[in-house]
Amino acid sequence: MFLELFDQLPVRILAVALLIIFTVYLIRKSIKLFFDKTSLLDEKREETIMHFAKQVTKVFGWIFFLLYVISDFIELGKFITGSFVVAGAVALIFQHIIRDYIMGLTYLLERQIHHGDYVIINGNRQGKIEEISMRFLKIRQYDGYLYTVSYSNITELQNGNRGMRRVNESLVLNYRQNPDEAFKVLEEVAKTCNEKYGEYLLLDENGVPVESFRFNQITELNVDFRGNRFSLSGLVKESFYVEAGKKVRYELAKAAYQYDLMMAESLNASH
Repeated sequence: MFLELFDQLPVRILAVALLIIFTVYLIRKSIKLFFDKTSLLDEKREETIMHFAKQVTKVFGWIFFLLYVISDFIELGKFITGSFVVAGAVALIFQHIIRDYIMGLTYLLERQIHHGDYVIINGNRQGKIEEISMRFLKIRQYDGYLYTVSYSNITELQNGNRGMRRVNESLVLNYRQNPDEAFKVLEEVAKTCNEKYGEYLLLDENGVPVESFRFNQITELNVDFRGNRFSLSGLVKESFYVEAGKKVRYELAKAAYQYDLMMAESLNASH
């Protein structure tokens, strides 16, 4: 009775589906146990591979399942032979998707990105990588929104070095502002930041800041025809990057108010 029952197509399809699910589970569990028992890779690297492995096993599981279902209706040998011709046509149609997969594998193998990294994509999207799939990245932006971008659409990717990030904040002051006075104020701001937020700074093996908060003087002239940019930067621990940026911006805004610095105005406001 059991063999007769197993000969029924729905039962066989269900059994194969359960077998594939169980196999995928074993593969994922084996990879996780391997990483738990070894220390060959750092934690972020292990998380990235685990994340990618989940996507790969999911895709291959579906492929094997669909091939099995099709094999009951079509001779699989002829189907595979004919598939080479079809695959060429499909490759042309879906070349951007194929490129996503290839670029995703390249990013992973070259260790350009890791799960949990803080990245800036195409110069205007920045946040923490929450998911690395075979076709796209998902990053959680600082405003809380989840941004999804396919690998083929990434033209520029900036990845903060693991363990450190550079805070770089600035004020755009009116071109009528005396730069000597601004220099004195912003040098004091840098000093204040080092005194109040020194715990955020990245330290070397001797406990000395690698790069303290410092005033970089004028970094850009005539910004949008409104004024000059005065910037302040410092190398901080990656986990404190967002909070350090907030504190530095606060100190800059506070100093601009206290010392009545002339902020740059919009073109409409100046007329």
